[in-house]
Amino acid sequence: MFRAIILAAGTSLLLSGAAFAADAAPSAAIKVAVADSHRPAKDTENDAARKPAEMLRFAGVKPGSIVVDMMPGSGYFTRVFAKAVGKSGHVYAYQPTETDKFYKGKPAPINAVADDPAYGNITVIHKPINDFAIPQKADVIWTSQNYHDLHDDFMGPADIAKVNKAVFDALKPGGVFVVLDHAAKAGTGLADTDTLHRIDPAVVKKEVEAAGFKFAGEDNALRNPKDDHTLKVFDPKIRHHTDQFIYKFQKPE
Repeated sequence: MFRAIILAAGTSLLLSGAAFAADAAPSAAIKVAVADSHRPAKDTENDAARKPAEMLRFAGVKPGSIVVDMMPGSGYFTRVFAKAVGKSGHVYAYQPTETDKFYKGKPAPINAVADDPAYGNITVIHKPINDFAIPQKADVIWTSQNYHDLHDDFMGPADIAKVNKAVFDALKPGGVFVVLDHAAKAGTGLADTDTLHRIDPAVVKKEVEAAGFKFAGEDNALRNPKDDHTLKVFDPKIRHHTDQFIYKFQKPE
């Protein structure tokens, strides 16, 4: 019983620490990155909904960090990462070749971000998702609103176990993998990944932990209890206001 009491006390302290961390203010570097005047208006207009400062704080992005933006889309987070890590850090934007079909022969938008003189520390990696790898070990690997796509036909579908193990191997000891995605109704598993573009958070946790990661916490900044999880994420009634989960997984040191 004494051991149980000690363990309970320790757990309480850890939870208190996690709560304190969740309330901590973003660093000065992150605030400067979000305020960057080179960010396009279409990005800054979505800041209230996407909360980039809170997301980078949760991920632990700081000057000098090596960050991977896996499936970066138009580069919303890539730009902020680049400014937050500064000249001493680097950002790899991993653009899967499986998405090429959507750009109809044109370069993916992330290429223009990497070519922008305002961002001199971004490298685009254009390879199949199942071949995920980067030139150096990372501090943070991030994927936003795209993990569910790995299960869909247009992505192969991806070999989930292989991809998550590759992410694990690409991180430094103690590094983190952060998954932000649209939540599906609990218990639905993978049923809504291609239709509603949502995924059951429990599935993500199970799959990522299977690669050797330890669950390191979550952030509730983007949770929305008013979302009943029945609408497609692009539906105007819920777009930019879906119930989203943000999980952090750590590679053991």
